[in-house]
Amino acid sequence: MSLGDDRVDRGAEEKAALRAMAHPVRLRMMSLLTAAPMTAAEVARELGLTHANASYHLRNLLAGGLIVIDGEEKIRGGVAKRYRYDVGHDKQQQARRGPPTDEQLRLEFSAFAHELIRRTREAHFPPGPKLLADAELWVDPDKWQEIRERVGKALVELHEAARPPRTPGTIHTSTTAAMFEMGQLGMGGRE
Repeated sequence: MSLGDDRVDRGAEEKAALRAMAHPVRLRMMSLLTAAPMTAAEVARELGLTHANASYHLRNLLAGGLIVIDGEEKIRGGVAKRYRYDVGHDKQQQARRGPPTDEQLRLEFSAFAHELIRRTREAHFPPGPKLLADAELWVDPDKWQEIRERVGKALVELHEAARPPRTPGTIHTSTTAAMFEMGQLGMGGRE
């Protein structure tokens, strides 16, 4: 394969990943597949989708390199694939594809924002400290990087702690984090 062909393949994969992330059902599927590998039928039951719809969305996630096949099993004379979201594999794919463009990240963050709105409709807010922050801040670059790394590690730890849906002794939670540097103009549009 020539270098030019590799760039075309990588570009097609990046577009497939972006398309896959742009749908809220697919974001829900990735969350669901964090804890345990599931078949399309299991995903469909959990999310209240048809089997065909779940299969369609899973194929899109797979084509985008966002989930992996984690085995197959025989079910009623057929073969069902088990799909899984692996945060480590996702990070490897991102490293291989290179950093996403600003526009790709804007689209991804927009999809997350819509998903957060959906989740809050089902939310229960227990008493105690509020874990919500929204701010435009000016911070030392080294401190910024240190905090980003700590938050990143905590998010990976949370993914690793995830259990299959409805596991006894677990609670259904939502976590959304978005940290990014603002443009040079900053607050109020003045330099």
